[in-house]
Amino acid sequence: MASRPLDEDRNGGRSQFLTDSFQRGLAHWNRERLKPAFPTDDWQKLLDRDMRMQRLEGGFLEELRAEVSCEAAAVPTDADGFVAWFEALKDVGPGQGDILFPWIGETATREQIRWFFEQEAAGEAGFDDLVAMTQVKIPAQAKLELARNYWDEMGRGNPKGMHGPMLDQLVEILDVDPVIENTVWESLSLANAMTAMATSRRYAWHSVGALGVIELTAPGRSAATAAGLRRIGLSDRERRYFDLHAVLDVKHSADWNREALRPLVSEDPRRATAIAEGALIRLRCGARCFDRYRAELWG
Repeated sequence: MASRPLDEDRNGGRSQFLTDSFQRGLAHWNRERLKPAFPTDDWQKLLDRDMRMQRLEGGFLEELRAEVSCEAAAVPTDADGFVAWFEALKDVGPGQGDILFPWIGETATREQIRWFFEQEAAGEAGFDDLVAMTQVKIPAQAKLELARNYWDEMGRGNPKGMHGPMLDQLVEILDVDPVIENTVWESLSLANAMTAMATSRRYAWHSVGALGVIELTAPGRSAATAAGLRRIGLSDRERRYFDLHAVLDVKHSADWNREALRPLVSEDPRRATAIAEGALIRLRCGARCFDRYRAELWG
């Protein structure tokens, strides 16, 4: 069954969720609710706001689920069949092999790369935090794999090896301003979907799939981006974030599929459908970003 466009609802009209105003509002709420804070006298009012936003967030995620549910329902639910299907997403999943990335590696100007990176940085939900939130109460073998992945994200205890600060350093080097107001809604939607899956236990298995498919598909895009950064003059140290992910995520993906996906599906085959939905949601959100980026950069 062919997938229908993500910007159409079930009646063929425009989605109420896939808009600038909704995605920016959701992004601002995520930023506020996830930052460390202190008790306030208006906490009940904030809870009312959060409940309203969680209902809207749930509607958004359910709309994304509806887009992929038919495809996910056909995915094998035995461990071997499921892992084989999942690994094939690297080649046949939505957005894979997009012509945007060879163009970034070989042709894009410095200003075009700056704009692209600004969008990507603003839409970065924080892989380390997403992994940390997802692993809560999941079975031990998968939890250990997510813990190893998190430890790598944290530079194995070395501040200079932490992935988040590497990205922040690139923001300074390229002199970009990755703020919500400057970011296309497609990029915000991707980050908001990832955050929604990781922060709600209803979608914990979806988050496992979404995070796993990032590891599976990121190396090629990272390598192309690193090539573009090298071409415009960035040093090995300055482009380290993308050089690292072009190599390290290959191992991360193999480990994730073996140590997390396989045992989780073996234990409960129902998880295969949820994990598949999460992976497809992440890939379709990414594909929509690539479409928008090309329209902006080539328009």
